[in-house]
Amino acid sequence: MTRDFISKTLNPDYAEKLINWFLSAGFRIVIIIVAAYILLRIVNKIINRLETGVVARSGEMIGALEKERRVKTITSLLRHIVFIFIFAVAGVMVLKEFGMDIGPIIAGVGIIGLAISFGSQNLVRDVISGFFIIFEDQIRVGDVAKINGTGGSVEEINLRTTVIRDLEGTVHVFPNGVITQLANMSKGWSRYVIDVGVAYHENVDNVIESLKKIGEEMEKDEHFGTLIIEPLDILGVDNFGDSAVVIKCMIKTQPLKQWEVGRELRRRIKNRFDELGIEIPFPHMSVYFGEASKPFMVKNEENGIEDGPDDTAGR
Repeated sequence: MTRDFISKTLNPDYAEKLINWFLSAGFRIVIIIVAAYILLRIVNKIINRLETGVVARSGEMIGALEKERRVKTITSLLRHIVFIFIFAVAGVMVLKEFGMDIGPIIAGVGIIGLAISFGSQNLVRDVISGFFIIFEDQIRVGDVAKINGTGGSVEEINLRTTVIRDLEGTVHVFPNGVITQLANMSKGWSRYVIDVGVAYHENVDNVIESLKKIGEEMEKDEHFGTLIIEPLDILGVDNFGDSAVVIKCMIKTQPLKQWEVGRELRRRIKNRFDELGIEIPFPHMSVYFGEASKPFMVKNEENGIEDGPDDTAGR
């Protein structure tokens, strides 16, 4: 019926060509549009799942809200990129079905894309690296981390840069694309490692027993007990130093609390060793002046007596 109506209202030859176009190219255009729409829906669901999974991993940890905000920003950017890409491909395919020569269009887009890629390759590298730093949950705002050998507290994590502040207050800004070494010192839990040196004449077993008691006392402490995850682990004699037997210990703490617990542990060890008479060796220095330094006279001002040549300078 429709075919007859078109044939009566239009030129028969033109109507026949129009019908054939709708049945061939027009049908393919509809398929392209429907396929692009379905593909966009699928990609959008995948991005939503990724966003939900990454945000869920944050839990109640430090910086969870900041991380959620960054993840939503990234997923929104990703949606726009995917939309533009699918729309551009579908648009070119539709133009081809209309009989347009898409060769110059593709060539022009390729040249523009090549120019942009050369001009912004560092920016693209930084953004991609920042994308994976956030999605892989490598660091969070508030963590203590070392980036390329520089340590500090993480203050910002952006798509292009990561900002940390060191102990002296200096702010370091690292483009994400140049981060080759990243060490997170406070992810999940932290650990403080301490080498305790005692004199060679001390009984090592007694020293280890004293260290265990110090660890037990810290666990029972009202404040420090809440910061300690596992008891003080005494690994044993780790080294025979020049003037000390080194006993290695380590203690597992809540994130970012290893330094507070470690400083208190060192204080208690020093006080307890003083009480028990356990000697902690310290380095000594002997200064030798050589033959060029001659003995000199020392005068006692109180008694007015001149002593003989002082040869201590040569000792």
